Amino acid sequence: MATAEESISMNEVSERDPQNNNSFGTLVDKDYIDVDLPILDVRDFNDRVIHAYEDGTAEKGLPADLAVARSLVPAGTATLRDFSYVAPEIPEYVTQNCTGCMECVTECPDTAILGKVLAESELDSKLATIECKEDRSMFSRQWSKPRKYYEGPQKKGKEGGLFSIIIDPSKCKGCAECVTVCGDEALKMIPKTESVMDSIRKSHRLFKNFGPSNPDYINDNLLIDMMLKEETYIYVGGAGSCAGCGEGTALRMLCAATGAKYGNQWGIAAATGCNTVYTSTYPYNSYLVPWTNSLFENVAADAMGIRARWDQKGWTDKPIWCIGGDGAMFDIGFQSLSRMLASGMNVKAFVLDTQVYSNTGGQASTSTYTGQNAKMSFHGKVYNGKQERRKELAQIAMMHPRTFVAQTTAAHTNHFYKAVIAALEFDGPAVINCYTTCQPEHGVADNMSADQARLAVDSRAFPLFVYDPRKGETIKKRISLQGNPAVKEDWWKNPKTDEVVDFIDFCRSEGRFVKHFDKEGNPSETLLRAKEDRLENWRQLQELAGIL
Repeated sequence: MATAEESISMNEVSERDPQNNNSFGTLVDKDYIDVDLPILDVRDFNDRVIHAYEDGTAEKGLPADLAVARSLVPAGTATLRDFSYVAPEIPEYVTQNCTGCMECVTECPDTAILGKVLAESELDSKLATIECKEDRSMFSRQWSKPRKYYEGPQKKGKEGGLFSIIIDPSKCKGCAECVTVCGDEALKMIPKTESVMDSIRKSHRLFKNFGPSNPDYINDNLLIDMMLKEETYIYVGGAGSCAGCGEGTALRMLCAATGAKYGNQWGIAAATGCNTVYTSTYPYNSYLVPWTNSLFENVAADAMGIRARWDQKGWTDKPIWCIGGDGAMFDIGFQSLSRMLASGMNVKAFVLDTQVYSNTGGQASTSTYTGQNAKMSFHGKVYNGKQERRKELAQIAMMHPRTFVAQTTAAHTNHFYKAVIAALEFDGPAVINCYTTCQPEHGVADNMSADQARLAVDSRAFPLFVYDPRKGETIKKRISLQGNPAVKEDWWKNPKTDEVVDFIDFCRSEGRFVKHFDKEGNPSETLLRAKEDRLENWRQLQELAGIL
């Protein structure tokens, strides 16, 4: 396997094609290289390797070469991967209902929805370049006039902007998450037909050819507008993740926030897990930044090594994200993470908290909730799922010397982006623990990732908080519970139903707890103990924040 530095050196001197967001070119600048590496022509890789995998001749037809031996995959090759065959339906844009909120673009786990805003005159001139009258008419109907971009600028004496979202048919897996998160009914699922797919493919090509969004209509103070900028599309989609994967959305948003600030001048050290499998199923790589993957137990140490070498080379301003799940951060890799935090090095850790080892079939971990049905903690006649209490990584991380800590979800967009940006600005180690729904292991529908993340927060299963050492000398001054509902109360009461929402309600909505309810829907004693555990954890955070 190639070292992180080797992979990073190669990708940092590759060029980028603005039309398809893909890397191309040849490694030419030897000043970046400390060791002998194969020269990897990315155009040749795409033409020779990827096409061979697409037509089924790769296994017997491709020769072994030095790049494969060194586990080198060019950046962004997953843009060439096609998932248009995996689902019978695809989203359709209902322009008259759109408010330009960008929720669908943000929450899509597969970079399958792209947003763009152009000045009205600018759009008209670009539409005029489409020679086919039918195509021009078809594409012109896919632009809306949300108040946010059209009437708002006009009131300030500026030209109105037109907004569009386009589905990339090769990346969409039909999870319908976009439809679920859209509160304006601006998206709906429709059956795939030959004419529908032909229209969508044409629209996508035209959308890409029209160039980037007009920056005059992007409000940098609205973090959700971040994905209107092309430089934020560091995670290109084409990953082999499950439909609606909660991890995919979190990684996309992490890449967008970091890309908005640093472009592609940063890197990733990722622990073995789902995230490394679905982003690097050879020959497809979903990232436009250099990355390497290590084992559960030492990814934080790997990141420390990269940080040390980068600092030696004078690359002190380039961030390094250490990414991992339950194994890398909560369990076997916890000591390595703890050492990284204690070192004071400028390394950022991002935890994909699924409460289970998804990559190995749903094994229990110390992140698993009490009562959860998981491998190694099956729900049976003697034991009702996992009996241990959940380990709170974020609180433990707070106890390390001068460490920034945040606990967030991708569904709480502003909280997520603010946490990531603050972590990047912090001149030391940082940990962001992010709740990520795992559809098959949690027993959750493909379209419900964001809803489940919100319910996890509302029910105190996974409280939001930020711990920033720069805010003061005491924990009370450093910790903020902003973003949680009913911060001063034990449980939140839903104003629509006037009913208390607690951990039992969260469990009732997921398949991993289904065996804890009898025919009348009453929870088991184990689940009631789990509810008390969640309340105790919430009260501890309230105490630390000076609320109790």
